[in-house]
Amino acid sequence: MPTRRLLRLSGSDTESFLQDLITNDIKGLDNGLVYAALLTPQGKYLADFFLKRDGDGVLLDVAEHLADDLVKRLTMYKLRADVTIEGTDLNLQRGTKAAPETALPDPRHPDMGWRTYSTEPEGDDGSDWDALRVRHCIPESGIELTPDSYILESGFEALNGVDFKKGCYVGQEVTARMKHKTELRKGLRRVAVQGSAPARTEITANGKPIGTLFTQSGGHGIAYLRFDRASGEMQAGDATVRLED
Repeated sequence: MPTRRLLRLSGSDTESFLQDLITNDIKGLDNGLVYAALLTPQGKYLADFFLKRDGDGVLLDVAEHLADDLVKRLTMYKLRADVTIEGTDLNLQRGTKAAPETALPDPRHPDMGWRTYSTEPEGDDGSDWDALRVRHCIPESGIELTPDSYILESGFEALNGVDFKKGCYVGQEVTARMKHKTELRKGLRRVAVQGSAPARTEITANGKPIGTLFTQSGGHGIAYLRFDRASGEMQAGDATVRLED
């Protein structure tokens, strides 16, 4: 079963409809893929996805497990807008090696390679995606990204997933306040891991909970941490964890 679903949005109001909802500026479609998220009105994560202009419409590349709820949410917001949301027979192909002519760079980080879409089966070139995500602290939906996530704590600014000049969108007020009026006290960070522990293992220091360990690869991992307590050696089950620069 494919891990991603490709939807197509079309109609005269498509781009303005998306612009009023998503965290990034739809004008970025002029330059390639746009990485963005849809949030709750309270600023929490609902879904992240890639957008690509497709003739007079827009392709939306989203994790399969998020797709049904995302379609429902977009349909709820659509009201009388001239927007049609439908499935496609397209699949994702991605890689970090030689790219086909139709490929576009992954906007989150150059090391994340390229993405393209066709009717061929979903596939990639065998790249170690977990290692790449850990190296650059890139969250994945269903792992680091959950309904309790805030996108700034999840690194979306560094991943080119949010635009602070585009104007209003759902959850914008909370996101802007976190950016301009507060200092983040929690968030995702790369850590060194000695030993191993299952994803979502609680991290403690001096017996106090300070975070959660998620994806691990090659002695490193992605952790969600309370910054005021994250120092020195920490424990995650049988593993020892240390914050990296």
